[in-house]
Parts: sequence; structure tokens; C-alpha cells
Amino acid sequence: MIANYHTHTVRCHHAVGTEREYIENAIQAGIKVLGFSDHSPQFFEDDFVSPMRMTPAEAPAYIATLRRLAEEYKQDIQILVGFEAEYYPALFGSLQHFCREQGVDYLIMGQHHLHDERLGTYVGMPHSDMGLLSSYVDQVIEGMKTGSFSYIAHPDLCNFLGDDGWHEREYTRLCMAAKELDIPLEVNMLGLMTDRHYSSSRFFKIAKKCGNKIIVGCDAHDPSVFLNEAAFDKTRRFVEDLGLSPVEKLTFKTI
Repeated sequence: MIANYHTHTVRCHHAVGTEREYIENAIQAGIKVLGFSDHSPQFFEDDFVSPMRMTPAEAPAYIATLRRLAEEYKQDIQILVGFEAEYYPALFGSLQHFCREQGVDYLIMGQHHLHDERLGTYVGMPHSDMGLLSSYVDQVIEGMKTGSFSYIAHPDLCNFLGDDGWHEREYTRLCMAAKELDIPLEVNMLGLMTDRHYSSSRFFKIAKKCGNKIIVGCDAHDPSVFLNEAAFDKTRRFVEDLGLSPVEKLTFKTI
């Protein structure tokens, strides 16, 4: 693995370690391109404070810290500054404006909620709600069509355990939209490493059939992940067993 674009920081309130520790472990692991994509701020119109992301006030320091470290380590590794963002239709324009103003390198979409996290539904809990899966796919496709997301993180996060036919129909719809828009889908190493429901062979068999571009993302919440040989081996076996051919480097979309 020579590039990883899915790396978090303590600002999301559920990761550990310093930026420097992530960078130095990535260098030790032989990674040449390290993209940080911590959970983006969201510009809520009320006083809601998310427990899973940095605030808008914290975001400039996130960017400045990584730009400084990118200069310090430029002889050893390329450091990029991005965000993992949810597509919340009513709030997305404000996020785009902020990212453009701050010169953010890229966005990846990590859709955890329908609508938005104040009023919507977290989609990662086990369920058999066909309407919920369809709404999740609708929202992801709408987000992809903005043209701002360079890839889709854990595209199979919606944990639908119901009808196999409905699962294949709806996730085929997501995969075909991603293919048409030339947006890679992520095999998520954190999910495999911790035995979550993603990345799932059930989903990636559909992606394989649809001919999607695939990318591997560490989804690093701890610097030690870059030195976890068992996690990389498990991810490699998953990819090889399904006959997937991940891209090594990402082509960024314009935010």
C-alpha cells in the first residue's frame, strides 16, 4: 500500500494519537502519500454540537497543523489535507465554500446518517427496512452527483439484513451511479480489522459485477494501524478472494 487517504485525528473525539505519530508510522510502513480526512465540520444553523466531528472553529487549526507537518516531512512523504464528509443537502453549500476558502485538497464521502445527524437516522445499525436502504442510496447518489467527492468511504455502511433481492437492487443502483461518475468505492480496513459488518463480500461482489473502481482505505483512528501487519494481510486476502484490483493512487475531484 503506497497511499492512504482515510486518516483521522483526535479532533473527531473518537481517535487517538498525534498527527506526527500517524505520519511517522506511515513512513515506517512504506506509505508514500498520506491523506488526512478527519470528520468535517458541519455548519449547523442552530447551536447543535456534534459528538463525532470537529467544530468549524477547530477546522483552521487542523488544516494549519497538517500544512506545517507536510512541509516538515516533504522529503519523506506527501501529506494531503482532506475531510471525510457526510452529504447533508441543506448544509453542503456552506461546507463547500469553507473547503474552497481554506484550500482543502479533497473530500471523501462517509455517509453515516440519513438527512443529517440532528434529526435523521444512523444507518449502521442492523435493520430490514427497505425504505431506509433506498433512502440511503438516494442520498449517497445525490452527494456523488455534486462532483465534489473523490471516493465513497465504507459504501456498505448501511447495515441492511433484509431481502437479498432488494439488497442487490439498491446497492447495484449505488454501484452503477459510482461507476458512471467515476468515483471509487472503498474497501475499509478498519471494518475488516474489527470484524464489523463492512467491508462485506456481499456488497463487493456487486461492485465487482458492476465494474467499479476500488480503493483501500485504512480509516486510521490510531497510529498503530499502519504497523498492523495482520490487518493489512486480512485486507489483502479480502481483496484477492473477490478478485478486486484496487487503484493505488486517487485522482481528486474539484470541491
